[in-house]
Amino acid sequence: MKQILDRARNVAIVGPYSCGKTTLLESLLSVMGAVARKGSIKDGNTVGDSSPEARDRAMSVEISVASSDYQDIHFTFLDCPGSIEFTQETYNALVGAGAAIVVCEAVADKVLILAPLFKFLDDWEIPHLVFVNKLDRSKDSFMDILHALKVVSSRPLIPQQYPIRQQEKLVGYIDLVSEQAYHYHPGSPADPVPLPQHLQEEEKAARDEMLETLADFDDHLLEELLEEINPPQAEILQDLKQNLSADTIVPVFLGIAEGDYGVRPLLDALVKEAPDPGITARRRGLEPVAEGDALAQVLKTYYTPQGGKLSLARVWQGKLSDGMLLNGVRVGGLYRLMGQQQESVNDATVGEIVAIARLEGIQTGDTLSSGQDRQTLPTAEKIAPVYALAITPERRKDEVKLSSAVSKLLEEDPSLHWEQHEDTREIILWGQGEIHLQVSLDRLRRKYNLPMSTHLPRIPYKETIRKTISSHGRYKHQSGGHGAFGDVFLDIKPLQRGEGFQFSDTIVGGVVPKQYIPGVETGVRDYLAKGPLGFPVVDVSVNLSNGSYHAVDSSEQAFKQAARIAMTEGMQKCEPVLLEPILAVKVAAPANFTSKVLQLVSGRRGQILGYESLSGWQHWDEVTAYLPQAEMHNFIIELRSLTLGVGFFHWEYDHLQEVPDKLAQEVLATTAA
Repeated sequence: MKQILDRARNVAIVGPYSCGKTTLLESLLSVMGAVARKGSIKDGNTVGDSSPEARDRAMSVEISVASSDYQDIHFTFLDCPGSIEFTQETYNALVGAGAAIVVCEAVADKVLILAPLFKFLDDWEIPHLVFVNKLDRSKDSFMDILHALKVVSSRPLIPQQYPIRQQEKLVGYIDLVSEQAYHYHPGSPADPVPLPQHLQEEEKAARDEMLETLADFDDHLLEELLEEINPPQAEILQDLKQNLSADTIVPVFLGIAEGDYGVRPLLDALVKEAPDPGITARRRGLEPVAEGDALAQVLKTYYTPQGGKLSLARVWQGKLSDGMLLNGVRVGGLYRLMGQQQESVNDATVGEIVAIARLEGIQTGDTLSSGQDRQTLPTAEKIAPVYALAITPERRKDEVKLSSAVSKLLEEDPSLHWEQHEDTREIILWGQGEIHLQVSLDRLRRKYNLPMSTHLPRIPYKETIRKTISSHGRYKHQSGGHGAFGDVFLDIKPLQRGEGFQFSDTIVGGVVPKQYIPGVETGVRDYLAKGPLGFPVVDVSVNLSNGSYHAVDSSEQAFKQAARIAMTEGMQKCEPVLLEPILAVKVAAPANFTSKVLQLVSGRRGQILGYESLSGWQHWDEVTAYLPQAEMHNFIIELRSLTLGVGFFHWEYDHLQEVPDKLAQEVLATTAA
């Protein structure tokens, strides 16, 4: 059992868009000997980003998996999307990872983008290392970048390397554990070189800081430092491994992934310092036993053109095997993934991440068990949608298969949501942003031959009235034989906002027989579905006060028609007004962007209710406000633009409110057109 646990490492590669995650994965695989030739984003031939949607945009849009052995350890890398619009993919993958490499672009001002990611890693206690990439393009010093990282991390950062520059170019590094300097060579291991004399003081200061931070967690090391004893390398490495596994520190490495600079030391650290699957399992409250019932969790669902449904799963206990039953569903094959390539395997043991074929009815996040005990493991919180498009199949004949295709789309991407709006009758696809939805629409077209046309969702306006009136409606029809006759007097008056619709009658003397009164109410309700302004009517009271009937010609249907006539004539005189839905919104952003957020909300007819520090987030604020739904369509796009991409919000419907007269005229003119 120990050998199994020692041999597996599951590592998620995470970081913001364009920081170089997929390039780092390609470099890691090249150094490990897993690929014969490195691919590139430009050429579209990397192991990661292998889907057509990713290559069209030169960006990750879903989890890419790569597995390989290195130094007798089986690595599974999860290359995660960097765009904030695909954050759900990243969070779902991290739930099953034993460690994460946080790739950071070497620009101090961009480090803030990592704040939500660090927050998730810290909340889930996922050990993580930082790789400061693209140091060849940086105008900032390594120490400036490190200082910016310390602001967004709640764990102490420990640089294990110090850069060596010549004429502003990165040419090597100093290993702060061994105090050995190295000189980079493209595509080859770095050569040991003498420690540059001009960097000796800076190296000593950086190393002392590293040791002092480690000493906060090791009393023996603290004693050695107080006695000015230089601790042995083995002790330092042991402390690094223990503290990384415990998620109490964040080691920092540096390099240029495109040239393989710094990749070998990073890989070496994963071998020596990253926690084994047993430590990760125990942190989840599980005992990583190899015998007994299998326990696994689905991290991602794929629908492939050739193999159908694949469920990417992390094995927490026991062993998976082809043909076994998981949650009562038979396993249709087990595969290790290398980008789009699949390698069939007979079984998978504790700590491995494999793809399971044809688990129908199983969703992303589900806990899988071969036994009767259906334990439920925690999953990443589902991110609420913030951007929507109304979709319609370009071909009418495709309407029948849309539901099935969209259901599969939502299985692959749980951060999507769709609905058929009860008022507008539109099919609305919700997601995390414009790119997110366009990727989803591309998948509908490519995978399911379902090209869609899109438009902005219509706002579900309502209308109400300001004035009370009485209205008379008479329906009389004679066409041979029995005729039709109904006669009603209706009192129509406004109600307070939110009171809905009320119907009553004050009939005396049987002037309208009881059996016809339901027909009157039905006629009123039918009319209120579309009032004089063309929208559903709310907050109205209608009372049937009088009327007359014919002993032979009257019927419930005739009184229904009479009620519609009374409503049609009366509602025009009730001073109808347009109402718009108002959302209660909570906007979160770093505190130094709060003033911009307030301006954004105010500029969209928002009513600011206040702001305060965001609970659980350092140096973040939360602004609460009321915002008209009509102003919300691209709110997330502008919010991200103002906040380096990290601002987010939650919303819920709150109430209806009168539309200002000028805007109401514009809405009605557009509707009439």
